[in-house]
Formats: sequence, C-alpha cells, structure tokens
Amino acid sequence: MKLELDGRHALVCGASKGIGRATATELAALGADVTVLARSEDVLRALVDTLPRTHDAQQHRFLVADMSDRPALAAAIEAHIAAHPAQILIHNSGGPPAGPAHRADAAAFEQAFGQHLLAGQTLLQAVLPGMRAAGYGRLVNIISTSVKEPIPNLGVSNTVRAAVASWAKTLAGELAADGITVNNVLPGFTETGRLASLIAGRAKAQGIDEDAVARDMLGHVPAARFGKPEEVAAVAAFLCTPAAAYVNGVSIAVDGGRTRSLS
Repeated sequence: MKLELDGRHALVCGASKGIGRATATELAALGADVTVLARSEDVLRALVDTLPRTHDAQQHRFLVADMSDRPALAAAIEAHIAAHPAQILIHNSGGPPAGPAHRADAAAFEQAFGQHLLAGQTLLQAVLPGMRAAGYGRLVNIISTSVKEPIPNLGVSNTVRAAVASWAKTLAGELAADGITVNNVLPGFTETGRLASLIAGRAKAQGIDEDAVARDMLGHVPAARFGKPEEVAAVAAFLCTPAAAYVNGVSIAVDGGRTRSLS
C-alpha cells in the first residue's frame, strides 16, 4: 500500500492546535512538505520546527491568515501558492458558537458561511491549478458528524457544515477526472479545546457539573471514550495518500460508533 507523500505539498488550515495540528504532523510523517496556516504566528513558527522530517529535501513553512477575512486570506494564499503549488488541502476551521438555530440571527449564519464554505472556495480556487498540473489533488474537509445527524444546540454549525458537505460532494464529481479527490472527515466527540468549550457551555446552561455533561456525552459513544485528535488526523492523512485514489465524495465519521446512520 503506497502511503508515502514525498514531493507533495500539503496546506493545512487551522493547524495551530487540535485536529489541524495533528493532521499536519501526520502528513509530515508521511513525507509531505507542509504549510501550516492559522492566525498565531508564534505558534506556527514553533510548530514548523517540531514537524517530522523524513528526508533531506522536505521543507515545512507557515502562513498567517484568518479564515474569516477572505480578502486577506485570498491575498496570502495566492502569493504563497504561486511560489509553492499545493497538491493537498486540509480545509479545517473552528466551529461556530453553540446555540439553537431558531435563536441565531442572520449575521451568525453569514459569518459561519463565510468562514467555512466561502473560505473553502477561496482556498480551492487557489490550489486547483497546481493540483491539475500535477494530475494529483486531495481536498479533505474536516467538518462534523452533524452532516449525518444534527447535534442539539449547534444550530448554526449543523446548517453550515451540511452546506460544506454538499459543496464537497458536488466538487467530487466535477474534479475526479483530473485526478483530484474530495472527501469529508467527520470528527465525533474529540479531545480538543472545542469539546471542552461545548462541555463547559452545556454545564453552565444546565446548572450541572462538567463531569456530568461529559458522562452523558460518553453514554452515546459505543467506544465509551472521547476520540483523540491523532485518530482523526490518521483518517484525514490516509485520504491524502496515493492508496486512497479511488475514495471520492464520501463522508467518513471518526466517532467511536456514535453516529447511528448507515449513509
């Protein structure tokens, strides 16, 4: 099974922590040159120094950009990709604030739509020429199991994540003949800052202990534990490899069996 990514360049968004950081590390371990993107320059500089290097020619870089500022994102990405064409794009960004859909104002939906779907379109259009030139492209969206089963009290996130999944499915059909695959990874309850924030918010809203909230969440997970960022990253990284060339247009849940749907 061919898993090596020597000579490939991966752009990993939201790479300063959590699943994004773990995915950048995994891709680097497979031999890819990795550019990590996030808002914090100091964190990214330190991360680049710690990413694995499996061969002498391997180079890692960082790019400071904000996914919610599309004009600035476009300018930063276009300049970087002009010098370093990418064949792999990990589209990953922080989730919208919690709350029911019926209480969210239009601005919350607009902001989330821009940060997730429109930013993804900006990134894709920047990297697509390089993917086509190489005859090799991998777009992996890190989204949520909510595209299969909406998660209570994440109304804006449920809505926008589903839009990203539909966008990805459409792209999968449009780009496959160019050697480009488009897939979604759907993390379940994963040990990240996002999960900690959701647990704290639910505990405060319900007036109960955070441990009680965590126990309730785990009661819905057959594996009886939260996932680790590295477990999600392993699936995302596999989808970027030559071995996954015929996997296209799918949404893969990495959730310990919590999602009950078959499709």
